[in-house]
Amino acid sequence: MKAKDFYKVGFIMKPHGLKGEVTVSLDIDSPADWKNLQTIFIDIKGQHIPYFIESISLKGDKAFIKLEDVSSFDEAKKLQKHSLYLQKTERPKLQRGDFYNDEIIDFVVEDATTGILGKVLTVEQTGQTRFLIVNHASKELMIPVTGPFITNISKSKRKITVSLPDGFLDI
Repeated sequence: MKAKDFYKVGFIMKPHGLKGEVTVSLDIDSPADWKNLQTIFIDIKGQHIPYFIESISLKGDKAFIKLEDVSSFDEAKKLQKHSLYLQKTERPKLQRGDFYNDEIIDFVVEDATTGILGKVLTVEQTGQTRFLIVNHASKELMIPVTGPFITNISKSKRKITVSLPDGFLDI
């Protein structure tokens, strides 16, 4: 499998306890989707290595995971600061019009009035609101991903059409 077949879901913060459990910081919308997860991939020297999950418990945006074949504090410590991935084929299906953040990176963003603004650099979450971070005229725009701003997302054309209020680009 290639790197493009995976998406990052978090990273291992530190060992948890003495029996090989790890504390994971999650970077996903719905941590509850992790409850039945059986396999996770850990990036080790650029390779996505599969690990089977013995147990998992969730607390907010953190998870405590016991991996098979990781049975000591020292073994867990070796995994510290490594990124965690899932296969893209394992993602839950989304409702029409919704998207996963990494799917729209590099999409062209076009305003209905102004024209092309730039490309999506990343998507950031602040509280309940997601923002497109768009490179525009040597600065970064934060465009809320909400109804009045986003008018269309075309995955096939890799384009997002927005309708920005007057003066938005002057902020």
